Amino acid sequence: MRNVLAVVALLLAMPMAGCSQNAGEAEGVQTIPVTIAAAGKAHVFNVEVARTDEEQDRGLMFRTNLPANGGMIFPFKKPRIGSFWMKNTLIPLDMFFIRADGSIDRIAENTIPESLEPVVSGGEVSAVLELAGGTAAKLGIDETAKVTWKDTK
Repeated sequence: MRNVLAVVALLLAMPMAGCSQNAGEAEGVQTIPVTIAAAGKAHVFNVEVARTDEEQDRGLMFRTNLPANGGMIFPFKKPRIGSFWMKNTLIPLDMFFIRADGSIDRIAENTIPESLEPVVSGGEVSAVLELAGGTAAKLGIDETAKVTWKDTK
């Protein structure tokens, strides 16, 4: 009986595989600062970086929330037309399609959760930044803003 209780206690003390402590962040993921300069103000966000194809395919799927200053950036190896969908994405997002010089090509605001409709850039972009839906409107960010970040990897 003691062995059974010891095993049960051990199992209860172990973290559950695949479960994150905060549904708004991936476990163990480092973030980098991204700055959006708009209308004379600098807004800093701490975002995850989707570097690999697998990370970019998963993106922010299955998240139930994002921290107010959180999100994810998808840097591309070379500029291309950006096209995303919201399949398995449970929260609305603002998508910032960013050109190589940091200018914004397009902002898709409050994208529809779980939609299969493509959300596409207007031209070739070097990255896409995803923030919580409504962020652009709340902070007065439009296509005249400039986005900067430094990826340390």
